[in-house]
Amino acid sequence: MGFCTGRDGGLAARRTPLAGASPAASDVEPREGVPKGTVTKHVLAPGKYFPGTPHNYSVYVPAQYDRSKPAAFMVFLDGSGALGNGVRANVVFDNLIHAKQLPVMIGIFVDPGVLPAVSGNVQSRFERVFEYDSLSDRYSKFLVEELIAEVGKSYNLSKDPNDRGLYGVSTGAVGALVAAWHRPDQFRRVLSFIGTFVAMKGGDGFAALIRRSEAKPLRVFLQAGKNDHIEPNQPQGTFYAGSWPINNRVMLDALQFAGYDAKLELGDEGHNMKHGGAILPDALRWLWRGYPE
Repeated sequence: MGFCTGRDGGLAARRTPLAGASPAASDVEPREGVPKGTVTKHVLAPGKYFPGTPHNYSVYVPAQYDRSKPAAFMVFLDGSGALGNGVRANVVFDNLIHAKQLPVMIGIFVDPGVLPAVSGNVQSRFERVFEYDSLSDRYSKFLVEELIAEVGKSYNLSKDPNDRGLYGVSTGAVGALVAAWHRPDQFRRVLSFIGTFVAMKGGDGFAALIRRSEAKPLRVFLQAGKNDHIEPNQPQGTFYAGSWPINNRVMLDALQFAGYDAKLELGDEGHNMKHGGAILPDALRWLWRGYPE
């Protein structure tokens, strides 16, 4: 599991739940007697922020959802991956909601857009890096004004930013944290797994921006792997853009320096979700601890 560091101590503090704790290992597996939510697939039509580009997304609705009550929710970037066997966020939601360790919560799982090719002589344009790995506010506007607005037509989504969270992996972690940083009036909780806060498209500058800006009311859980992008043939043994684990530590230091509620858990894996998927239940408990107070 590696070690964790943050202002509220170690594993015992991180696992403070809404109700009594249950073994984390079982929370990533389906369990008998636990009501299962539904997952439906949708396509978001092209909008003004990414013209011509549709987005596939799925919506998880827990069995306990009551339309008469505004529901908390989280948006998962790279949504298909979060629903896959490596993470199974919907199964984790089923178990933690049933155990009253998460609020009754909807999950919105959105994939990066793919701009369709205009002819058979060219390729479609995959826009993941363009959408996620940027310090601009474009993606946050897309989330609020297009994706969430569309999902809100069918479900009673809470307007309280404390009821709204974001999740991202790799480049998507940059996209999630940047979106929350630009719109703390919309999002207050962020999960960042193996984040690419390195010198590719500006992610390495985010820590400095956080340090010189007034703190925003965000709670941030960071995860990274000690063996992420190790390059034995490089002089320092790291990828050309920098060190994923080192830069995640830099991000933690910047967040805590500025006064954020932040934690980093560093495992032994590389650029994959083996560690992140295993600790997702604990990460969610930490992120939503004390809810709704």
